[in-house]
Amino acid sequence: MDQPTVGILHPGSMGATVAACAATNATAVLWCQAGRSAASTARAAQYGLTPVATLSELLDRSDIVLGLCPPAAAEALARNVAEHRFAGVYMEANAINPERAQRIAALLAPDTTAVDGGVVGSPPVGGKTPTLYLSGPDDATARIEALFADTAVRTAVLGAKVGKASALKLAYASFQKTSRVLVALAVGMAREHGVDQELIDIASRRTDSYLSEPQYIAKTAARAWRWGPELEEAADTLAAAGLPPEMLRAAVSTLARWTDAKDDSELTLTDALDQLAQP
Repeated sequence: MDQPTVGILHPGSMGATVAACAATNATAVLWCQAGRSAASTARAAQYGLTPVATLSELLDRSDIVLGLCPPAAAEALARNVAEHRFAGVYMEANAINPERAQRIAALLAPDTTAVDGGVVGSPPVGGKTPTLYLSGPDDATARIEALFADTAVRTAVLGAKVGKASALKLAYASFQKTSRVLVALAVGMAREHGVDQELIDIASRRTDSYLSEPQYIAKTAARAWRWGPELEEAADTLAAAGLPPEMLRAAVSTLARWTDAKDDSELTLTDALDQLAQP
């Protein structure tokens, strides 16, 4: 099969690096400049993505489109693609709940074939190898597998039902991200009473505990603007399954205290804890 042309919507920190991996097995990887920030432009240039002026041009030229954006924008993005009657494969790889993934697949049909995707792990740079879980029609998931063959993005197909990849992504995120929030609260409580170092010493004797990594609290704060909406999606998934969502909604409320820390790579542990204690 000829190498496909791929479009990426949009080149954020995960999207740009995943798209760069796809370029290994693609004729070109396109991104749409319209309405994007200077940071997106710089990121796209860094990873060798090809700019186009409009979404229409991207969709007309692409065989496969990768959708990676904040969860809140996922359906609006898919609706824009549906309006153009895109006749290819659309991988919905946002951190959204299974019902939304199924709704998006229905929105795109019959012109577009939807694949449900979920990326678990860090962006594929510096030796990191995230796994892209896929669910959807066999021929479409096979095309996505081929796109990432022999790259830093590993793929795993979960079956033909759209929603399974999203469910797995959120199930993992609900544990991993909420655990990081609990670490921040535990260290914040201990610091208030002058026993934070003792707490960390206890945790360091348990190598499997996130509590032994308090330095990650600052990274959690900087990513809170992304993690909050993702955990909202996970809470909705719990509620739909008849499981209690309150713990995850509380984590979302905690993450909201770090609104001003968005993508702040200079944030220190002390700064993060100070912001957490002063809403």
